[in-house]
Amino acid sequence: MDGNRGPTSTAVGLCLLPSELLHEIFCRLALPEILRLKSVSKALGSLITADEFRRLYDQRSGPGGGWVFVFKKRPPRDSVLRGFNARSGRWFQIPVAGILAPPAVPPGEDLYFLAASGDFFLFASNGRRELLAVNVATRAVRRIPASPLGPRGTSSWRRSGLKLVSDPSGSDRFRFLFAEMDQNRPFLFEYCSETDAWHSHEARSADGEPARVQKEGRICLSAVHFGSESVLLSAGGRSDGPVVFRPRFPGGLGPITGDRLHVYGDGNVAVIRSTAMDEAARVRVRVVTGVELWGMSLDGREWVLVSRVAEEVIDGIRKPYGVMMGCLVERDGVVRLVLMSNCKGLWDMVWLSYDRFGKEWAWVPVPDSGTKGLNMAGIAFSTTFSRLWPSPAHHGLQIH
Repeated sequence: MDGNRGPTSTAVGLCLLPSELLHEIFCRLALPEILRLKSVSKALGSLITADEFRRLYDQRSGPGGGWVFVFKKRPPRDSVLRGFNARSGRWFQIPVAGILAPPAVPPGEDLYFLAASGDFFLFASNGRRELLAVNVATRAVRRIPASPLGPRGTSSWRRSGLKLVSDPSGSDRFRFLFAEMDQNRPFLFEYCSETDAWHSHEARSADGEPARVQKEGRICLSAVHFGSESVLLSAGGRSDGPVVFRPRFPGGLGPITGDRLHVYGDGNVAVIRSTAMDEAARVRVRVVTGVELWGMSLDGREWVLVSRVAEEVIDGIRKPYGVMMGCLVERDGVVRLVLMSNCKGLWDMVWLSYDRFGKEWAWVPVPDSGTKGLNMAGIAFSTTFSRLWPSPAHHGLQIH
């Protein structure tokens, strides 16, 4: 390229290329570089903000694609939401602190981060026992009315039993679903922002129906786990009511014990095996010795082993920890697992992905985001975050 050509002439040259070729070129860039393209020319900015390119970029993200969001509290009452994009290998600070400030949220309110989808982030308040949906595109906070089960505190929400679904068209609409046992019967509760109303559906027995939890458009939520049995609800559109499945583990994998952690999500379960370390410190410390992925059998009656993480990968993630929590999702045949652990005040994150088609595991390196001394207040996956293609008037997304 001619060294005398400036950014403007280069942009003009790019704009002369077919849009299909530009899509191929831009899909090879990391998100920070794509964001900088917006300042080059209006034509390029319009191309990368189009829905067509955003969908293509998400599809090309591969096993390590998507986002993981972490909500952290900083004393005395400050908090920060950060998102890590695997393809870029960087952390982004999501501008929600100003949106969640008074008068939208009362001073001193204790918030917990539940879920993310598109431009929406869902929080639960512990004091007022209500749900708050934050739209970072419009900087609006919507208070979701209490569900048919009544107000719920932050400890009542289970990550594997809820799902936030934003409108793929990018409109200001979303659905929030959660599964729960009510009087020992499995129910699916669904909130629709368009009508600002809840709907509840009792799940029917599968009666031999295949466990189509990965079928396009279906959602699988965990209602409860006890002993070696789980209760899962699978649902599609409103005309297709929820179906209940009760898969059981084979002998030897019953109730969770100290050497085994189960992380549920989207009709799967990750079994994290560990062993205790002998240390002089009084704090109990463990290390991971194995990670297994289990899925439902075709009839939904059993958990079956899908794959084990290779020993060389386990060696790379074998770090001491005191406590651990996880998040598990699946989309388009790719299962993503994030494990957050803490050891003596230091947080560590492990991201593993399993490609069902290639039958391969991938370990996604995650850099530290400055978590020492912070209180974790929620973690969630999202395969899309459209606010990274912001309008020219948007400011506040910071790269770390």
